Amino acid sequence: MPSTAPAFAREAERRLPAVALAKAGGASRRELRLASQPYQRRRSNDGPEPMRYVYLLQSIKFPDQTYVGLTDDLRSRFSEHNRGRSPHTAKYRPWRLVSYVAFSDERKAVEFERYLKSASGRAFTNKRLR
Repeated sequence: MPSTAPAFAREAERRLPAVALAKAGGASRRELRLASQPYQRRRSNDGPEPMRYVYLLQSIKFPDQTYVGLTDDLRSRFSEHNRGRSPHTAKYRPWRLVSYVAFSDERKAVEFERYLKSASGRAFTNKRLR
């Protein structure tokens, strides 16, 4: 799914770590090249990557209030929302879980969450996910 940010903004975000390293001084050419690469989480040899969940909540008391979030432990995060541990959702609790999507790729999960929080994503959510 393409990013909604303009191409120059994506390029600036991608190169920002390299510029910061260069200004700090002492960075080798290899370090600058690696820093200019997009962030990729290193895989551990401990087993498979954890699943990432993009979820949609709807307030029970205030049905017009929804919340989109991202987590790797959906059950505990949902419980935290309903216990008031999140300042953004505490005033509209209790919540119900409307839907969730599981991703094995963290980058895709982040991009999908960002999309659902955009105007187009909110329209998609209202039409397809509620």
